[in-house]
Amino acid sequence: MSGSKVVKTAAEWKAILDPAQFAVLRNKATEKPNTGKYNHFSKPGVYECVGCGNPLYTSSSKFDSGCGWPAFYQAIPGAINLHKDSTLGMERTEMTCAKCDGHLGHVFYNEGFKNPTNERHCVNSISLKFNSE
Repeated sequence: MSGSKVVKTAAEWKAILDPAQFAVLRNKATEKPNTGKYNHFSKPGVYECVGCGNPLYTSSSKFDSGCGWPAFYQAIPGAINLHKDSTLGMERTEMTCAKCDGHLGHVFYNEGFKNPTNERHCVNSISLKFNSE
């Protein structure tokens, strides 16, 4: 994580995020599957939090999981926080940005994907912005 913690009021977040970004990052909504611009995106670079610019994932950790959202097998060290999520009647692991606490998506484990961590970080495209290398 780069820099200090970003703390804003709801009004301040609404001033910098569009309504869909605000719904996902601040209210933990989920974008519809197969609608995000980074789902089938494959350029080299870094994916950052759209709310605060914190670098989250490198393109080298991105893979096509077929889930309908961008998938990564690992985050940049220190970039995300993990939390237990028991909503929707199931146990999941929520990911939030370590710098601004914005909701990114969920981590799923041991699904059989052939990657170094056996993890799938299922990230809402709308939570991300991309910087090419």
